[in-house]
Amino acid sequence: MSGDAINANSGSGPQAFTLVLVKPTHYDDDGYPIQWLRSALPSNTLACMNALAEDAQARNVLGSDVDFHIETYDETNRRVSPSRIVRRIRARGGKALIGLVGVQSNQYPRALDLAREFRTADLPVAIGGFHVSGCIAMLPEMPAELAEAQSMGIALFAGEAEEGRLDAVLLDVWHDRLKPLYNHMDNLPGLSGEPPPILSRKDVSRTAGTYSSIDLGRGCPYQCSFCTIINVQGRKSRFRTPDDLERIIRANYAQGIDRFFITDDNFARNSDWEILVDRIIKLREEEGIRLGLTIQVDTLCHKIPNFIEKTTQAGVRRVFIGLENINPDNLIAAKKRQNKITEYRDMLQKWRTHGAITYAGYIIGFPGDTRESLVRDLEIIKRELPLDILEFFFLTPLPGSEDHKTLLAKGTWMDPDINKYDLDHRVTHHPKMSDAEWDEAYKLAWDTFYSPDHIRTILKRAAQIPNGRPKTVFRTMLWFKSMIDFEDVHPLEGGALRIKHRRDRRHGLKRESPLVFYPRYWSETVSKAWKYWRFYAGSRAILKELLADPDRHAYQDVAITPPQADEFEELSLYHATMGGEAALARKKRGDSISPAAKVAGAV
Repeated sequence: MSGDAINANSGSGPQAFTLVLVKPTHYDDDGYPIQWLRSALPSNTLACMNALAEDAQARNVLGSDVDFHIETYDETNRRVSPSRIVRRIRARGGKALIGLVGVQSNQYPRALDLAREFRTADLPVAIGGFHVSGCIAMLPEMPAELAEAQSMGIALFAGEAEEGRLDAVLLDVWHDRLKPLYNHMDNLPGLSGEPPPILSRKDVSRTAGTYSSIDLGRGCPYQCSFCTIINVQGRKSRFRTPDDLERIIRANYAQGIDRFFITDDNFARNSDWEILVDRIIKLREEEGIRLGLTIQVDTLCHKIPNFIEKTTQAGVRRVFIGLENINPDNLIAAKKRQNKITEYRDMLQKWRTHGAITYAGYIIGFPGDTRESLVRDLEIIKRELPLDILEFFFLTPLPGSEDHKTLLAKGTWMDPDINKYDLDHRVTHHPKMSDAEWDEAYKLAWDTFYSPDHIRTILKRAAQIPNGRPKTVFRTMLWFKSMIDFEDVHPLEGGALRIKHRRDRRHGLKRESPLVFYPRYWSETVSKAWKYWRFYAGSRAILKELLADPDRHAYQDVAITPPQADEFEELSLYHATMGGEAALARKKRGDSISPAAKVAGAV
């Protein structure tokens, strides 16, 4: 059927327009989309785009006589069937746009496969997100996979869609003039007063724990070479206002949603953090709107006066921290100079004292890493840092990062399959470890931190403190360990009950026979369920034992002992790590400078 036939209106009724917004997932190693009955995290990009679309709909951007329909799909928890969507659009009549949104590098192959099916039906398609934006921002020429999309008639959108930029695309589709590229990377929009991110209760309920999302700021002032955010969202931060925040909260609260993931890469660097948090506290105290919040911060957040005190008062219960490494030499090489190992213990203990569960990211594969140094470092972390959850990532040259641009310019080998750029696969070579050794080191990191003995230790620490949440820590550790051991996916891509569809296999791979696919899928599901139960039962016995211990509050170890005057001389964190003693020396020099001299130097 031709595009004119698809876009034709039947009868004399109102004209129709359908906007389909899809946040794609990515493929597993067998070529099947990673999809769950309930996924782990909500998509903030999808919520932002849905809000902008609903705002355009309310303002009659395409005309008051247009029947404007919006459909949203988060493919991590909902199957996307292009053929069904096409049939629905054709039955409705009118014009349409398929928007593949928030597409990260590892999701791009899946996005392109979906786009291919929609283009076969002659529907307009646009792809946006970090991969498109990062490549256009950092690379001297269009990479092959983006050129392939354009050759198929797919539009590329680089940048963000606020300040009427989505309106412009919708009008271009409506008037049959969709451009091959919309490049807004040199002019990132403001966020103040823009429609607040929102998804329907039905969409949000497909996430584990019914989480929604908020982005209160975009951009980051730091220069980490492995990061894409600084090149996609910019180094100058842009913020929403307290009124924007209240609108987001009220809109979600009206749907019964009171748990939020604040997706800002570093909420502690939001210069307006206090007035935002004060607004949440006001809603809590005056109207009884009590929220559960998850935030991401840097390792110096505790140095901001009242930051930890106020954020936990507002409802922060989970904190993601970009720890990245405990070797200062590695941190300096990655331009992550803001991370100071001499602050780690103080920072983590302050969060712990205020009842927040701490998660930290840790990167495996910095140039100085070896298998032996990794084992040493993890034992130091287990013994000396009171972390509840540690998640590991391969050092990955993500398209859009400085690392990727540098390696590409040098002609260094990087895996051509960008589906693997999920931080859970090795995609380049290491200067000291063989490929096999690096793969082994990554797996070893998970096994070492989540060993039975250390799971017990973490639960002891959580049960020791009066405002600790050992049951929540227990459930989270089970999630992380199970995703790695039983599902072979990173926990942040995990979910509850893996869903697979035989016909959704990656383009270019053979479709499996039903006699092979279904028996294997069901046997895997049953086998994993049994493994889950055995792991849960064994770990649950440990938790019950610890909670029943009348002396649990007397438990002590090095990690939860308040910092001591002599700890800088005693702890391995400062003497066994690469660059640790130099970092300690820098701290001592800084401590010896008088406050007046520091002020004078700053001036």
